Amino acid sequence: MKVLVPVKRVIDYNVKVRVKPDKTGVDLANVKMSMNPFDEISVEEAVRMKEAGTVTEIVVVSVGPQQAQETLRTALAMGADRGILIKTDATVEPLGVAKLLAKVVADESPDLVILGKQAIDDDSNQTGQMLAALLDWPQGTFAFKLEKDGDKLKVTREVDGGLQTVSLTLPAIVTVDLRLNEPRYASLPNIMKAKKKEIVEKTPEEYGVDISPRLTVVTVTEPPVRQAGEKVEDVATLVSKLKTAGAV
Repeated sequence: MKVLVPVKRVIDYNVKVRVKPDKTGVDLANVKMSMNPFDEISVEEAVRMKEAGTVTEIVVVSVGPQQAQETLRTALAMGADRGILIKTDATVEPLGVAKLLAKVVADESPDLVILGKQAIDDDSNQTGQMLAALLDWPQGTFAFKLEKDGDKLKVTREVDGGLQTVSLTLPAIVTVDLRLNEPRYASLPNIMKAKKKEIVEKTPEEYGVDISPRLTVVTVTEPPVRQAGEKVEDVATLVSKLKTAGAV
């Protein structure tokens, strides 16, 4: 079974995000970037499936600037076999990414596409669902557990009421949640091996996909500073203050 794993280069989750002075976006200058945490989980799951003998090849793909090659190298060091970089300096919206991935799927013919449920920079949670719609493939979102069952894939997914298990006919799309696994750290020997693995560079124009934005960012602002709490002596005082504040 062949698996395609899209990965995204985002601001590292440990970094405090700064808004540009003109409020047109987020400041990316001299900021540490890394692989989207949800995508790390999808790469790890694909590697585990390969180690179990279920998967024969793992192809990772990223849409972004030249620096996104570093993100692909990280995935290759974790255990992926080869990479594809769709190089663009433009900000690509989820629909544009989904259209590009649909073209990659047409070229690569994977049996399964595993991707993070969302990216921590825009929190859109749209690309996997849009890709499934474009390909007309079955989808299992927010995956908590994956099991190969003959020619089908059992996906246990997190829902509001607990867990739900669905059976998908392959080929299929799966988006993963945080509790699916714990991503491994790439060892130094694997990092060195990853430098020799193939990364093919493409452009959106080669795939014939228009990635022009459909949305316009009006303004970006930081969240308001949380007000300090206040201790009260008894319930009556609490109720009085809540009434004064208009909370009850």
